[in-house]
Amino acid sequence: MVGSGSAGAIVASRLADTGAHVVLLEAGRNDDTRLTRIPGMITMVHTVPQFKAKVAWKQYSVPQKFAHDRRIPMTRGKVLGGSSSINGMLFVRGNRANYDGWAAEGCSGWSYDEVLPAFKRLENWQDGASDVRGEGGPIQVTRQRDLTGAARSFMTAAAQTLAAPVIEDYNGPDQEGISIFQQSVSGGIRYSSAQGYLRRGRPGLTVVVGAHVARVAIERGRATGVEILTGTGRRVIRAEQEVIVSGGTMGSPHILLLSGIGPAEQLREHGIDVAANLPVGQNLHDHLFVPMTYLMKSAVHKGTPLHFASGFLREQRRPGSSWFGRTVFEACGFVRTSFAKDIPDMQIHTLPWSYPVPNQDEDKLHRVDTRPALTIFPTLIYPHSRGELRLASADPLDSPLIDPAYLSDPVDTEFLLEGIAMIREIMAHRSIAGGVDGEFAPGDSFRDPLAMRRELPTRVHSVYHPVGTCRMGTDERAVVDPQLRVRGIDGLRVADASIMPNVTGGNTNAPSYMIGEMCAKLLGA
Repeated sequence: MVGSGSAGAIVASRLADTGAHVVLLEAGRNDDTRLTRIPGMITMVHTVPQFKAKVAWKQYSVPQKFAHDRRIPMTRGKVLGGSSSINGMLFVRGNRANYDGWAAEGCSGWSYDEVLPAFKRLENWQDGASDVRGEGGPIQVTRQRDLTGAARSFMTAAAQTLAAPVIEDYNGPDQEGISIFQQSVSGGIRYSSAQGYLRRGRPGLTVVVGAHVARVAIERGRATGVEILTGTGRRVIRAEQEVIVSGGTMGSPHILLLSGIGPAEQLREHGIDVAANLPVGQNLHDHLFVPMTYLMKSAVHKGTPLHFASGFLREQRRPGSSWFGRTVFEACGFVRTSFAKDIPDMQIHTLPWSYPVPNQDEDKLHRVDTRPALTIFPTLIYPHSRGELRLASADPLDSPLIDPAYLSDPVDTEFLLEGIAMIREIMAHRSIAGGVDGEFAPGDSFRDPLAMRRELPTRVHSVYHPVGTCRMGTDERAVVDPQLRVRGIDGLRVADASIMPNVTGGNTNAPSYMIGEMCAKLLGA
């Protein structure tokens, strides 16, 4: 197993439970740190470069042509549990139509009804089991609680402005509506894949941290092991059965390309022998949001050292009792814009804090306004833009060239501009407007539609949900088949968000967990 992320840890543990001998290789460190265990530490990981460097890859996009040539952070976990150890812990399955769409494109076995048992198997939902929810699984799933007054006012205003229902469970029968976020958190503990699946030791599972995989070893068209970099050089770990790559949307295609699996012309440019000519690295796409911050006393929280320290100390005395023991996000919405067809096409996140302005591109400590504020993120969940990941060199320690091609399709710009207008309409509603002391960001300077259009490329930001670079399917655009087997190479599979043909409608961690469970099932676990 290459990679211990959201899917990889699950596959490894499920296989080990069958009695198989599994070696799980992780390039990063162990997750025995407060940075990953305590939910509220996400604020430190994503804002303090010294902390971020301990548990995340330092990677950026190439200059984005349609976003003022910005090099946008491509943050992902470099630690046991991968990105599930450093993300916002928001538990969103997506819309059932997403999976039915995969199946309609040729991914047999991946319709909603077919992936539902995997979702149910992995979760322990606080409301208990039902036809669509699971109980007793390794991942604790709870509702965010103790919402600020600002978040509750927003829920009321959004429901009335958009004529959307307030719903109890967006992971239930119908996603559409305004709701409280669900989180992979319980008792003040983050339930990453490492926490849920690796905490209990298994005789057949060997976990190796600090193991950077250089390539998959391929002999006569079959994966026979992996070559890793160590302090004393390179060595090969042999696989008796299969090699499963679970390095994530950036890591998995990078490893395949270094192994000679990818576009033949690109591989030859870097002196790599071609083992399989496949479109590895293509179909890269991601969710985008635009932070909109409103000064509101009812948002309560202040971005000050004293406020953070008090939350941390309270959490130490009684785990799970403070905002530090939960996700920092509160309310959400899955709603329709004028671009929608059959399902909601915009997600809304709310955060009771100010947000860095205008973006977080620079590798530095970003200062935010310290007044209580509610930040709302209109989010593009079905982007039209498609990019690509390519090799920078044949050196496995060189970061690949990551080009999500944000806003390259004009429809994405029009969508986000409409989303911004929708949020402004909500915040002007009588049920919340009285508690708003002003729009801090983007602010009154960008009320004019033309000014906002010019400013948008400076404000958009990745939600850190990249997918698609090892696309699953049955046509010439596919890298893996519906059994997750790499086309043209025996004994090699990919299991992570890179296999998604199209991104799911919402945060991608829960679907990545599901992919891990599905891969384990395909392997008989």
